[in-house]
Amino acid sequence: MDFRGKTALITGASRGIGKAIAFSLAQKNICTLLLVARDTKQLRKVAMDLEQLGTEVSVLPLDLAHPRQVHASLVKALRHHPPIDLLVNCAGIAHQRQFIESRLQQVEAELMINLLGMYTVTRLVARQMVRRKQGHIVNVSSLMGKVAAPSMATYSATKYAIIGFSQALRAELAPHNVKVTNLMPSLTQTDMVKDMRRFYGVQATRPEQVAQALMSGVQRGHHDILVGWQSHAAVWCDRFAPQLMAQIIRWTHPQLPSRSRPAAPYSALPTAGSVPKMVSITGPSKY
Repeated sequence: MDFRGKTALITGASRGIGKAIAFSLAQKNICTLLLVARDTKQLRKVAMDLEQLGTEVSVLPLDLAHPRQVHASLVKALRHHPPIDLLVNCAGIAHQRQFIESRLQQVEAELMINLLGMYTVTRLVARQMVRRKQGHIVNVSSLMGKVAAPSMATYSATKYAIIGFSQALRAELAPHNVKVTNLMPSLTQTDMVKDMRRFYGVQATRPEQVAQALMSGVQRGHHDILVGWQSHAAVWCDRFAPQLMAQIIRWTHPQLPSRSRPAAPYSALPTAGSVPKMVSITGPSKY
């Protein structure tokens, strides 16, 4: 893919991998960038730095945890920007905690942002690409979408889902000349992981390395892009020696402090004696 003169939309663009991808595209003379993230101040700072490279930049402060608001705002934004040639779904969050101690609010946030928010953006942009018979979608999954990790159960589940979603979408959109790529970085030095307990022996990569791997993989036409030798080794080992891989995970995963009392994460849910009244919804939904 030749990025010159193209338009890209990047979610999670205010920091980390999304920001690094935006700068890599600017250095490859992409024409227009539409940046999406929650942090308005940081998003505008990134936009100002990118404009110094001669790239036209628009910012769209959105919280992907609210898909209906995202849908409405993005519909309006797409009317005032050139058609999207490249979509990079990079926004995501992670909470590190034993699953039996997880809190419903955190589980919902990971599912909403990592999956439903991505679905919302992709559906709108993919429809536009299908009409134009061209485009490229990059979904940022993770090595944990291939090899799940203890203490990251919900995050791993969302990343597995992204890989499956991408595979199905690739087959659906191929007749319309729209390509779909999975980007699967391992541990990356971003704000999202700075307070997490690291897996022993895992080497963290820089966001710039992930962005470079994406640029190279997209230009070579790769469907799945793993980043770093440890990712390739982990996937190979999990495929051909799964019992060994399971043992390695047990050896390397960090021991999280356990609670003195079990958490009650779903205490706000209705009890057996207070079943909520069902509401019937009729008519088609515009969403």
